[in-house]
Amino acid sequence: MTVYLVGAGPGDPELLTVRAARLLGAADVVLYDRLVADETLALAPKSAEMIDVGKSPGNSSIQARINEQLVETAVLHPHGVIVRLKGGDPYLFGRGGEEVEALAEAGIDYQVVPGVTSALAAPSAAGIPVTHRDLARSVTIITGHDANDNEPIDWKPFAAMGPHHTLVVMMGARKRGLIARSLIDAGASPDTPVAFIENATTAHQRVVTGVLGNVDALDVHPPVVFVIGAVATLARP
Repeated sequence: MTVYLVGAGPGDPELLTVRAARLLGAADVVLYDRLVADETLALAPKSAEMIDVGKSPGNSSIQARINEQLVETAVLHPHGVIVRLKGGDPYLFGRGGEEVEALAEAGIDYQVVPGVTSALAAPSAAGIPVTHRDLARSVTIITGHDANDNEPIDWKPFAAMGPHHTLVVMMGARKRGLIARSLIDAGASPDTPVAFIENATTAHQRVVTGVLGNVDALDVHPPVVFVIGAVATLARP
């Protein structure tokens, strides 16, 4: 038996990889995340069992149950095509690593099908190149969620990289004010350009721009990719 961890891409079904679309079209069971588009789910056969395992924002406590469900599903369908459909790329803040560990521990074979991550696709869809010969020669991708409230993210190293380094923050909409203040307190300029891309690559995409010093005043709603650095000045509405 094999479980396929498949990246669903940033939102637009046309950004699925060919292999992802092929596996989804042959699936017997699909366990899918909250943000996977309905149009993407519609690519699965009508006979496929569809299992919603999406987590609400801020609620990651059910990940252990998802791991168990993957194992249970594989055991129940030893000859089926089981697709674990994850937004973006399974291994970039998608907790795919935890899921394959659970599968491996249970002796279940798995394959990972990479997906287009919104960390790069969202800025591109908004006209922002995360690297640019004149504006940014390096980029860092980081989560806006602390893994543990007792171990907050240290933003000092990122502030020290300067405005010509691009910082892409995933899942940072709700903590944008704290993130901005932490960077400014660590030495970043309040005038550092920022851009927020909501619902990237979908018909509901929206781009909001500003500077670090005014992010609290910006009207931003998740799901969002938060871009910090000089390249944010190139954002298109």
